[in-house]
Amino acid sequence: MKRFLRKGARIALALAVVLAIVLALSGALGKSSPVTNRIVQTVLAPFRSGAAALTRQAQQIYSYLFQYEALQAENEELKAKIASMEDDARTADAYQRENQRLRELLELTREHEDYDLVSSYIITWDSNNWKSAFTINKGTNSGIQEGMVAITARGEAVGLVTAAGANWATVTTVLDSSLEISALIASSGYAGMVQGAYVTGSEGMLRMDYLPSDAVIRNNDQVVTAGSTVYPRDLILGYVADAGFDETGVAKYAILTPAADFQNMEQVFILTNYVNE
Repeated sequence: MKRFLRKGARIALALAVVLAIVLALSGALGKSSPVTNRIVQTVLAPFRSGAAALTRQAQQIYSYLFQYEALQAENEELKAKIASMEDDARTADAYQRENQRLRELLELTREHEDYDLVSSYIITWDSNNWKSAFTINKGTNSGIQEGMVAITARGEAVGLVTAAGANWATVTTVLDSSLEISALIASSGYAGMVQGAYVTGSEGMLRMDYLPSDAVIRNNDQVVTAGSTVYPRDLILGYVADAGFDETGVAKYAILTPAADFQNMEQVFILTNYVNE
């Protein structure tokens, strides 16, 4: 459109120049006599108006073009400023989230002075209906080995290191149906085994099996690790969302909402050493 306007302005200006020249010449010719002059002036009056109109149009078009280019430059500058502000906001949000995690981690280490933790960040996810795992940016060079537990800054169970290289490691999460974790309902002490829910419609949930048939299970009951050679005691696994009898009818199960927020997870801590009481 800008090229079209520039072309139109050039044409209008050229016509105005041509008409101005014609009028100038006609003015010179019209000086021969008063009668001839009046005739010439009468004939050429419309051309003078046309020339003036074309000149004004050319001026308006050029004025619009200059304003358009100025607005376009201003728009680009504003876009750059907005992009910079959005980037600053994202950076500030990331720092705020990290500071919150560090505060929670400080509280966790005060409660568990025996915990030795390595901070790491998630770099890729590998998950589907039956598998849930991710890769972190730390590995054996940082003391991470297979069989170590990954947790959040709030002491929530995330998963288990199942592979490790020099500067990377794979963590299979508690949502994966291949992991089985000894667990307790914190308020009652009922024991069972927790693994990723494998029933259609319960994706992203946990399932606790082998609960006593007479167990009283309440919604929002907290479920924690029972403690083993792999998992320390009292890592938070999730909260009861539903319960019922299993297929045999002689034991109960519970569906759990995971305590860890896997959808927004950025950073995890690998528990390299701890004392199980």
